Order: sequence, then C-alpha cells, then structure tokens
Amino acid sequence: MNLRDLKYLIAVAETEHFGHAAAQCYISQPTLSGQIKKLEQELGVTIFERTNRSVSTTPIGLEIVKHAKLILEQADVIKQLAQAQRDPLAGALRVGAIPTVSPYLIPLILMPLKVQYPQMRLILSEEITDMLTQRLLDHQIDVAILATAVKEPELEVMPLFEEPFWLAHPRNHELYNKDEINRRDLSRINLLLLADGHCLTNQVMDVCRIKEGIIDNEMADLRAASLETLLQLVGAGFGCTLVPALAVQGSWTTDSGIIARKLQLKDAYRRVQFVFRKTFPRKKAIEVLADVIRSQLPNTVRKL
Repeated sequence: MNLRDLKYLIAVAETEHFGHAAAQCYISQPTLSGQIKKLEQELGVTIFERTNRSVSTTPIGLEIVKHAKLILEQADVIKQLAQAQRDPLAGALRVGAIPTVSPYLIPLILMPLKVQYPQMRLILSEEITDMLTQRLLDHQIDVAILATAVKEPELEVMPLFEEPFWLAHPRNHELYNKDEINRRDLSRINLLLLADGHCLTNQVMDVCRIKEGIIDNEMADLRAASLETLLQLVGAGFGCTLVPALAVQGSWTTDSGIIARKLQLKDAYRRVQFVFRKTFPRKKAIEVLADVIRSQLPNTVRKL
C-alpha cells in the first residue's frame, strides 16, 4: 500500500467510475483497476462493488476511503511544512474566491503581488461558498475568500475588509430623483437576485428585510447565475439590485443605463475574509497576500 494507491482509491470513490477516475489520475483504466484489485487482495476486503453499469463503495470501503483521505492530508502537511521551512512565500498558493468578489478583487492584486513577491504563484479558482468550504476541508485549496461566517472548527478566519452595498437601478426609475434611499424604498422595488447558492442573495435579502420565499413581484422567478447578468437585467429596465462596492468599479457603470447609489444604512455591508485551515503551515504566505489586498483596495471599502 502506498500514497499513489490511496489516491486511486479516493478517485474511484468520488467519481464512482473507473474510467473517469483513471482520467483524473492520468493513467489507463486497466492500470488503475489492477492497482485497486491488488489493494483489495492485500487488505482482504471488497472496497468497491462492480457491475456493468455502476461502481459503488461498500460500507467497509467507505471507512477505508475516509482514512485514506486523512493519510493524504497528513502527507500534504508534511510537504507544506518542509516548504514553509525553506521559504513560506515560495511556490503555489491555491486560492478560491466567491464569484461576487473574484472578478473585481483579483485584477487589483495580481501585478502588485508579482512585483513584490515574484516567488509566490497564485492558483485561482472561483466557486460558491459551500463548495469552497468543502474544498478547504478536503485540502484541495489553501485559502478561500468568503463573505459569510464559517462554523467549522478546523477553519480559521482573517478579516480583510467591509464592503458596503450600493443600489443599482435603471436610469428612468422613480428613485432617480430621491436624495436618500431608505429601507421602505428597498421593500418596494422589483428586486433582482442571484440564483440560490450565492451568499450575496441572502445578504441582499437581509439588507432589504425580505424573508426567503415571500418575494412576490413579477421578477421573483428571474434569477441570474452571475452579477454581470443581473446588472444587464437592471440596465434593460427589469428591476433593481444591490451590488457590493468593489463591483461598482466595473465597466457597467458607464453607458449601461444603470444608476449606482451608495446606501446610507448602517448594516448595508458585508465582511470579506480569508478562511483557511488552522493546520495550514504557510500562514506567512496568507498574511502577505492579505497585506497586498488591503494595500490595493479602493476607498469605497473599509480595510480591516
């Protein structure tokens, strides 16, 4: 039994398909199947039930896969510890970010980071909060940029900044001539939201004091997969939405038919933070990246 065999084991358990697992591990299917068979013979148990149509993990297989993941995680920690001893800033740092932060924050920091710390290489991914949290726990990424609180005891939080919400409404909207937007105004607009799964959806509803399932305007069933699509709908006159401050720097603020207004409400903001495993050995790399981010933030957000 070796680490390579454990990687094959986990790949089959996760994909439930020998061909897909082989492709994921960059080997041929016969090679992977042979190694799994040898491992089952060595252990004297059946890890996978195979049929012509499916592959399922046996109860004892589930326990073995669970421990295999722990072993690979510890092996990764050993590698990270060795690298941290040599140079904590050198090498790849796997960073995940939510879609409502990534396109507006990452372009601000890439060049300053390259100039100040050329030995650091960011590997970036973009996914919703739940997926990033799970990838952190699975050691698939090193740090996540999130805008919601985390409850997992294995994870640590490093605050970055507080980001106010702005109201985006069509140019010909009835709020155009209103000097200040209040909570009652927000409760009356046709509110456009992102699809379920985006943390921004719940945050916007909280600011507008709207409970899930009670939006009854004609746009209630019109959900967008991205903030850019949502803003296109606003520009086309379908309704209004709230956008985080960094997004106000985007190209949509000019010649798009949209007016962006900062809300004068004390709780109309979200907190953006780094989240990472407490056991991650290269915390210095995360601290350096946090400093670069704070140094490049516009004055529309508050650094923490």
